[in-house]
Amino acid sequence: MRVFSILLIASCLFFSTHAYAGGFSADYYQIEDSAKQKEEFIRQMKVMVDRGNADILKDRAFITQFFAKAMPDAFRGLNHKNVGYLISLRNKYGVENLFDRDAYYKRIDVIPTSLALAQAALESGWGKSRFAREANNLFGHWTYSGVGLLPQNRNIGKTHMIRIFASLQKSVNSYMLNLNTNEAYKAFRDKRLKARENDKKFGGMEGASTMINYSELKEEYIKMLKEMIIQNNLLVFDR
Repeated sequence: MRVFSILLIASCLFFSTHAYAGGFSADYYQIEDSAKQKEEFIRQMKVMVDRGNADILKDRAFITQFFAKAMPDAFRGLNHKNVGYLISLRNKYGVENLFDRDAYYKRIDVIPTSLALAQAALESGWGKSRFAREANNLFGHWTYSGVGLLPQNRNIGKTHMIRIFASLQKSVNSYMLNLNTNEAYKAFRDKRLKARENDKKFGGMEGASTMINYSELKEEYIKMLKEMIIQNNLLVFDR
């Protein structure tokens, strides 16, 4: 029994030490030149942002194809498999009416690459924050589930924890879904939709202007975001 207890304690210690290991590779953190480290951060982040946006475009393409066929037929004779996938998208993106095409289009759209890069750099300290390295959390996402990383300077009375992601990519995907669904970023989606409808640019600077609710810093946060975009020449990555 005593041997079992020792093994149990040892396994718990191992889990507590290694379960939250994450972040970028060891090679990344060993880069001493800050400029080169930033370049590598941007390079790796862009791959993940592009992958996340590609997934969003696949969802958007499905919506286009589904309604192009369903609407002329007055939604008769629908393919059950396609309806099932539509239901999954409704749940994923928080669309109220299953057949509200415009609601899907408003929520299922890409995130400006420069905005995602700037927020990841700002929120994670270029991937070097404790949240990034121990929880794969690049965008400062909180959770109230009771499972997460305990913030070191959490104010008395607060119950939030830092959400833990299985990978950096999952953190990027969650960030994108957050901007596309959370009520706090309705202005972001409204402005993006209006730009698309008027065939106008919607890039990182336009997106940054709507991030008033992303941080308690409010207007100062928007200023910091825009400075991050300009100083690191991130607009070149916008489509």
